[in-house]
Amino acid sequence: MIPQELAQLLLSLVKEDAPLGDVTTEAIIGNVDVKAVVLAKEDGYACCLVDFAEALRVLGLNANALKHDGEFFKAGESLMVLSGNARLILVIERSLLNVLSIVLGVVKATREVVEAVHRVNPRVKVAATRKTIPCLRSLIKKAVAVGGADTHRLSLSDAILIKDNHLAIIHNVEEAVKIARGKATFMHKIEVEVSNADDAVKAIKAGADAVLIDNVTPMQLKQIINTLEALGLRKRAIIEVSGGITPDNIIEYAKANPDIISTSYITMKAKPIDISLEVLPQT
Repeated sequence: MIPQELAQLLLSLVKEDAPLGDVTTEAIIGNVDVKAVVLAKEDGYACCLVDFAEALRVLGLNANALKHDGEFFKAGESLMVLSGNARLILVIERSLLNVLSIVLGVVKATREVVEAVHRVNPRVKVAATRKTIPCLRSLIKKAVAVGGADTHRLSLSDAILIKDNHLAIIHNVEEAVKIARGKATFMHKIEVEVSNADDAVKAIKAGADAVLIDNVTPMQLKQIINTLEALGLRKRAIIEVSGGITPDNIIEYAKANPDIISTSYITMKAKPIDISLEVLPQT
């Protein structure tokens, strides 16, 4: 994320948190400079610390990241050091920690899921979805990448994904692919969401680059893949599976041998990492 954009995001969060200012800080803290650190209160992996440090510098603070993307940290370690106007640091504290804790949580959850999948099937990629916390997508998608997973579409502009609601209007898988192929640029892949073998076959034969098999059990997924293999279609398109996939069942999906397993668990249900900001004693 561009530092100026991230700075604006932090300011918008501060506006929500302190719409008329921070009455406590303004009442008792004068125009003084302080030094502070962002501390980890549990183990995790760094992400976006450099980005946030750059954004804080845009806002007039001195800030430096102490860990780089993907670097492991232990509880008690300092992640960032910042200094500058005490009032500014205190008013931005909660907004900074809220977003950063979410991002760090996504990295950790992603790594855990990817490692679990690769233990049983190293060839399968784990991917995120577009289900992300509003206004934080670019940060969360970066966290997914740092955690070792594929970001999938960053937005609706990235690729053509013909979903169930599109097909509810067009009513025909082959026709939907044909129309999309006629309008797509050479840069756009075409994927079709399906829920059974018949539609998967139709989509691939019509020229889809990928099929998204949605809301099926691991056994149903395996049966669909077996059908595609029997018809010689398995290698003609990427096979993705999604829908209700969590750390509790993702291993069974990996065993069915799709190419991609996409899940919103890593972007929407990851536990935030506990962090804090502490002002250092003044000398």
